[in-house]
Amino acid sequence: MADHLEASVTLPSDPASVSAARAYVLSTLAEWGLPADTEAAETIRLIVSELATNAVQHTFGQSPTFTVDLHLDRDEHLRIGVTDSHPRFPKRLPAAVQQDNGRGMVIIRWLTAEHGGKLRVRPTREGGKTVSIELPWTVPAEPVSAAGQQEP
Repeated sequence: MADHLEASVTLPSDPASVSAARAYVLSTLAEWGLPADTEAAETIRLIVSELATNAVQHTFGQSPTFTVDLHLDRDEHLRIGVTDSHPRFPKRLPAAVQQDNGRGMVIIRWLTAEHGGKLRVRPTREGGKTVSIELPWTVPAEPVSAAGQQEP
C-alpha cells in the first residue's frame, strides 16, 4: 500500500448527511483494505456517526457544510477529522443535562481510547474547528472463515 492515502468529502449540514458520511468513510476504508464487517470498521462507523451528528446538531445552522477527511500514514495510523465552520468547541455537559443528549464526545473519547487512539480538537484558520481521532491502522492479513481457519 502507499505511504500516504487521503480522501475527503464535504456534505451539507443536514441530518441525512450523517449516514452519507458513514457510508463514505466505510467505503473508502474498504478500498484501503479494511473490511466493513470487522470490529475496527464498526468502531469507526460509530465514531464517524457521532462526529458528523455533532457537526450537524451543534453548529446551530451557522455551518452550512462539514467536511470529513481521512488520512492513512504508512499503514500505521488512520486519522479521521470532521471540520465545520462554527467556532464553538465541543464541551462535556453536566450529568443532569445528559439525559437525552450530550454524550457524543464521551462516546468518541471512550471508543478512541479503547482502541489505542487519541482525540484532538483544533481551531481552523477560517474560525471553525476540526475534531479528529487517530487510531492505529490494523487490517486483517487474511480473511477468516466461520470455522476460525484462515482461508487459503
